[in-house]
Amino acid sequence: MEKSETRRSLPWLIAVWALTRVFLLLFVMKVWVFPGPDVTSDVSVIYQGWYEVLRTGTFPLDDVTWQYPPAAALPILSPALLPFLEYAQAFFVLAFAADLVVTLLLMGAAAGRGRSLGGAWVWVVGVPLLGPTVYARYDVMVTAVAVGALLAGARHPRLMGALAGFGAMLKVWPALVLLGVVRRRAWGAAAVAAGAVAAVSWLAMPGAFAFLTFQRDRGTEVESLGSLVFHVARHFGWEGQVLLNYGSVEFLGPYVEVVSAAALVLSGLAFGWLLLWRLRARRFEAWTAADAAFVGVLMFTVTSRVISPQYMVWLVGTAAVCLGFRASRMRVPVLLVLVACLVTVLEFPLWFSHVVASDALGVTLLVVRNGLLVAAALLAARILWRETVPARPAPTPLPPAERARPADRHVPS
Repeated sequence: MEKSETRRSLPWLIAVWALTRVFLLLFVMKVWVFPGPDVTSDVSVIYQGWYEVLRTGTFPLDDVTWQYPPAAALPILSPALLPFLEYAQAFFVLAFAADLVVTLLLMGAAAGRGRSLGGAWVWVVGVPLLGPTVYARYDVMVTAVAVGALLAGARHPRLMGALAGFGAMLKVWPALVLLGVVRRRAWGAAAVAAGAVAAVSWLAMPGAFAFLTFQRDRGTEVESLGSLVFHVARHFGWEGQVLLNYGSVEFLGPYVEVVSAAALVLSGLAFGWLLLWRLRARRFEAWTAADAAFVGVLMFTVTSRVISPQYMVWLVGTAAVCLGFRASRMRVPVLLVLVACLVTVLEFPLWFSHVVASDALGVTLLVVRNGLLVAAALLAARILWRETVPARPAPTPLPPAERARPADRHVPS
């Protein structure tokens, strides 16, 4: 029954993927123009600028917008693999290839016992909901590594750990795929892979870890949860500014440091909850690692000072692995994330000018999008806890005979 359903839906899945990806390529190649700001400028200006520096044998030491671990140099340099194309075109083709890899991985995993094409459908539908931004950032490549790690799972713990460690050196967050892993070999392989990449980068090129100091003076990005404080405050005379800062549009001015610090506190509380969950969890199923990764990425995305549109690609990728398991109970949180993706493409790039202006439309879009993410995070965390942490047994009441013992009665003196 399950196999016949898969065979029937597979042609539709392939058709939807092909059609939507053609549209994405047409937009990033500027055959058609997507409404709003040009989302491809990050590739043609910022990424290509980094490329010119990296190819000289050093990291961008004087560019505060370079805020990534050392392995991020690989996707930035990857267009050199296609020398017959211009830099931006080559990057878009490689982003498309990473998208294809994720799709094939999820389709292949659907053939396993207890699996389904539900995860592949989440990816195939979720990516185009975010618009052309997906192909104009290197996050889709990082997500491909994280998805590969999660799908390697319990069968190949060392491969899972190696991919997670390498992914962490690309953009930190793939380390979260190890949250629900109980095999020590995976953790060991992750440490070895991350350490090897860090050591090679440090020895081979100057400035491998300069990025650690480049985020020190960041403000609060205009799409983050904390930004809602200032979007509302601007209507009551707040005297701050909205500026391009550290590569993103941020609020700068009075009390921004307080809100940014509060975001860090929330991230710390999220980490504390995840640590408590890991210590209390006792029931680990085949899908637990995927569910835990999804919850972890949700929590750190929601509490971050920055919620850029490309962050949603991480959520779609981990959500897709979750729903690749028939037994996963993350369906409602995943649905909330998919709806949030649709709202995200409305607030960026379509109506980003309204967000920057803090007008009614812009604020409404942010409230809805961030509200959906908060709801998804809380619901997913609750599901993960209930599925893995055993309930404390209620105390067994004493039998009537025990309660009625004369020795237990109070005897007046």
